[in-house]
Amino acid sequence: MRDRATHTQTSGIILFAHGARDPQWAEPFRRLKEMIAARRPDARVEIAFLELTQPDLDHAVAGLAAGGVSAITLVPLFMAQGGHLKRDVPLMLEAIRRRHPGTAITLAPAIGDAEPVLSAIADWICGVA
Repeated sequence: MRDRATHTQTSGIILFAHGARDPQWAEPFRRLKEMIAARRPDARVEIAFLELTQPDLDHAVAGLAAGGVSAITLVPLFMAQGGHLKRDVPLMLEAIRRRHPGTAITLAPAIGDAEPVLSAIADWICGVA
């Protein structure tokens, strides 16, 4: 069982999305952040974006590291392992890890690679179609 003490948030979760010019585009990600934070009071939960929207990944990691977070799980909110996740993100993480050597960063699979996520999407589509 996870330690639910909020005063020792040494772990963090970064929800990582693509980004868009329209600020309303990020609203579902903000709601998701709040849902996860409510379920994981032992972890600091942040959002970061690849481009066009702030904060970027570098700033999100820096903020968590400065706040004492020593282990971060980076969760890509991408449907598949495309070019960004295959090439861009590993290069970004390599540079970020050099800047924050005391912070372990684990890259989770793309959210679309998770069967429960695909099943939930299929259930939703079948309910509206």
